[in-house]
Amino acid sequence: MNFIPQITIALLLTAWFTSHSNEIKGKGFFKVVFYMPNIITAATVAILFKAIFSYPKGPMNDLLVTSGLLDKEFFFTNSRTAARLIVAFIQFWTWYGNTMIVLVSGVLGISPDIYEAAEIDGANGVQTFFRITIPNLKTVLLYTLVTSLVGGLNMYDIPKVFLDGGPDSATLTTSVFIYKQAFAGSYIYNRAAAASMLMWLVIVICSAVLFYVMRDKDEIKMNKQIKKAKKEARMAAKGGVNEWRL
Repeated sequence: MNFIPQITIALLLTAWFTSHSNEIKGKGFFKVVFYMPNIITAATVAILFKAIFSYPKGPMNDLLVTSGLLDKEFFFTNSRTAARLIVAFIQFWTWYGNTMIVLVSGVLGISPDIYEAAEIDGANGVQTFFRITIPNLKTVLLYTLVTSLVGGLNMYDIPKVFLDGGPDSATLTTSVFIYKQAFAGSYIYNRAAAASMLMWLVIVICSAVLFYVMRDKDEIKMNKQIKKAKKEARMAAKGGVNEWRL
């Protein structure tokens, strides 16, 4: 719920900031604004959102009731769906700026000559982004996908501080579950260790899937052709030696 929007928004902002067709004024200001949530500690953000969505009186309830969108105050932190959406939004809001900065840095490392050639050939912004930027950004994008995936799966401080895994374990992430099993009164260390190993296994499988999906098919095909050519050369050389001996 936070991983896909985070990568999507970061890619859209990256395309916006690195567009060669239209120059945007104040890029530095917007980059700072989008990155600022990442500077605030996750625990502080969780406390802030807990106050915003507090019941019965809180900024969000006051806004919705005053505007007429709600007839009465809504208990956000007591709703499983609302709690999950808020936690996912906090994680997304905190990290999309960092992801955007990493992707922008990767785009700036691409040779400008490629973009100039595409512009001369008449490629528009969408074609340039999907045909040039994304293929040349695969390594950085893979790093971003893996780190964002691992960070989302290991999320601890936001659900712990926000609602301590509640309501009714709706925001109970694996890290919070492991902490509760090992250190929060239960002291079931074997269960916590087993959950940690299962979490590690899930991360390895998901990362392997990402590596497989993001692999460079052209490079793999070229390496196969090189190996095939070397094998044929060795066979030809071996055949020539045998003929010389005969």
